This record gives sequence, structure tokens and C-alpha cells, in this order.
Amino acid sequence: MAFRLFKSTFFLVFVISISCGNTPGTKNQSLPSPESQNDALSKTQTPEPAPIVLGANRTEVYLPLLKDKKVAVVGNPSSLILKTSSSSEKVYTHIVDSLVAHQINIVKVFSPEHGFRGTADAGEAVKDGKDPKTGLPVISLYGNNKKPKPEQLAGVDVIVFDIQDVGVRFYTYIATLHYVMQAAAEASIPVIVLDRPNPNGSYVDGPIMEAAHTSFLGMHAGVPLVHGMTIGEYAQMMNQEGWLETARRAKLTVVAMQNYAHDLAYSLPVRPSPNLPNDQSIMLYPSLGLCEGTTLNAGRGTEMQFQVIGSPFLPQEQYTFSYTPQPNFGSKNPKFKGETCNGLDLRMLPKLQKVDLHFIIDAYRNYEKKAEFFNTKNFTAHAGTAQLQQQIESGASMQEIRTSWQDGLDAFKALRQKYVLYP
Repeated sequence: MAFRLFKSTFFLVFVISISCGNTPGTKNQSLPSPESQNDALSKTQTPEPAPIVLGANRTEVYLPLLKDKKVAVVGNPSSLILKTSSSSEKVYTHIVDSLVAHQINIVKVFSPEHGFRGTADAGEAVKDGKDPKTGLPVISLYGNNKKPKPEQLAGVDVIVFDIQDVGVRFYTYIATLHYVMQAAAEASIPVIVLDRPNPNGSYVDGPIMEAAHTSFLGMHAGVPLVHGMTIGEYAQMMNQEGWLETARRAKLTVVAMQNYAHDLAYSLPVRPSPNLPNDQSIMLYPSLGLCEGTTLNAGRGTEMQFQVIGSPFLPQEQYTFSYTPQPNFGSKNPKFKGETCNGLDLRMLPKLQKVDLHFIIDAYRNYEKKAEFFNTKNFTAHAGTAQLQQQIESGASMQEIRTSWQDGLDAFKALRQKYVLYP
């Protein structure tokens, strides 16, 4: 009897629940389909990070600062603004073309090493000229004219600096920025830096620049080879720390990016300079750039720039990869032109998060002509210290060398923290 009563009660409740619906206040609610369940699940998963908005794309911030002004632009082929974006293609336009389209009065362009269109070799003198697309005068800031002269700034109301850096101290665009800001401070001309990601911005490492060895390859003592800062952050540090060596600071505005963090991967849409053709070369540049101060070829004269190293004086039995440098875009006279180089192929090397000198250390130990391995003046200018060559020649290990950097790295990281704009 009790069992029959229980069954009747259960049946009644079941009927009521069907009539009234499963959830109070709703009608005709049905179970989700497997597809809609997947949709709901995807919405609860971690969303894709918002796309990085470059400083150049934040026109609402800087165009009002340029209205009715005579503007000079410091730029090169990397000075791109994202015009349109889709899942399949991104379309860019040059910042100069964008400003012209916005009817901004650009009166001249300044160009860094490699030139405004970016076809000159490293270290090659770049002449003044005229931009064939816009007809604007282009003034070179390389060679004998690294700093804008007062007469070159005459009639300029504001300077826009928009160049892609790669976060390595001896990459000369930071030095160009230093001289532009210095000249602008002396002439009381405001400078607007449109910030861009640092593809090597996730770490700080390397030998520390010493005051005795500062040059265009590293103008500021105390800065490690990899500084982990965007060009806008570095501009603020130069200005506030008095590194411009001017009576007054520059009138600096940094147009910060949106949705950027230092550890975010960022693939550059174009070469920042002729001999950095892809992400792998940019990743390896902090470690292989020091080869410039040795007799090692670091891929110049190939399309593997800063992804391979080699020399005819490395033993073939240990350095089984071979290539032959030939004149090409960005390298008219590469080291060992036309000679077979035995070396290392690093094109598939996993991403580095530190400066790795094993490649240079091992090459020195195995080099047939050790006395010719180092171009001491050039190597010291790149390293920022004479100690590194001495350490390699004495047989110091990578760990011993790294330990010698630590105090300088700690001091710089503390200074850097005052100026970072992004997590």
C-alpha cells in the first residue's frame, strides 16, 4: 500500500513538473544541443587576448597634437600603421602616407641607418634625398650627420618618431632617438614617440655597457645588451635620467600601446632592417649580433642572416653545415664572400630567453686562426666592455661570464622598473 502511494505521488509530481517547466519563471525550456553545449563551454574558456593596438594606430591621441603644425617624421620602412585587418590578411600603410591622408602638414622626413626605404647596408653612408612617393625631403641621420642640425629643424613645430626597435642595445635606432630628442630639447621642439612592441622584451640580460666604451652602438652606461623595454619606455628613461645631457629635458609625449605586455609574442610585419628577415633572426640577434666584432660570418650574404654562423676556419668535422656568402640585399660585401663557410644552422633553434654565448665561445675554442678571431675595437663596442673578450680568451665558462653580469643587471632592472608602461 505504501509502495502504491509512493508511486502515485511520484507520478503526480512528474506530471506537474512537465506542465510547469523545469525552471521557475521559464517556458518551453529544452535541453541544449551538443553544439550549443560546446558553444557555452567555449565562452567559459579563457578568451583570446585582445589584439595589440600600436601607438601609430591611436590616431585619436596624436592627430590633435599635429593639427595646424609643421611636422617632421623620423621613420623607416617599419613605420607602419595597420589599415585593415581580417582573419586572412592585414593591410598596412606607412605612417607618412597616413598623416598625409589626414592632411597633416609634413615638411620633412628624417631617416636612420639603412635609410628611409631601408635598402642600405649596415654601416653604409646614407645620403639626403627626396621620397619618390610623396616628394618630401629626406634627411639622413646616419654617417656624419647623426644629430639633426639647428638649420634642419628650422620651421619644424613637432617631431613624430615612429621606428620599430628590437630591444638590443647595439641596434642603432635607440641612438638615433637619443640624438633626435637631444636636438629637439635644445630647440624646444616637442617629440611624440609612437610606441611599438619589443620582440625581445620578455627578458633583461647580457654584458653591461661601461662608460669608457659608449658609442653609437651603445650610448648609455649601465644598460645591458638586452634591456627589455619598448622604445617609448626607453625614451622616458633617457629623458628623465638626464642621459640627453641637455640643459632642459625634451618635451616628450609617448603614445602608449593598448593590450600589450612584455611577454607577449609579436611577429613583425616587415624587416626592421635589411639583415633581420624574420622572427628567428630577431630572436637570435642578441646572441649572434656580437659576431659582428669577430671574423665569424653571421649569415650576411645569405637569406639566413643571424640564423647561421660560419667561417672557412672552423673544422668541417665539427661544423658540418656549410654555406657560401654572396653579395645580396643589405650586404654588398659580406665576410668570406664566395668562400665556403663551415658552421652552425640555428634556424630551428627553440626560442631563447637569455643571451647565449655558447656559439661564439665554442667557435673561438675551435678556430684555426685564434689570433684573428676578434676585431677587438668592434667587439668591445658591441659588448660594451673589454672584459667579455678577455673572458672568452681565458676559457671562462658561460656561467662564469653570466655571474659577472649579475650586479649590473640587478641595478638596471631596478632603474627600468621606474619607466615601464606595460606589465
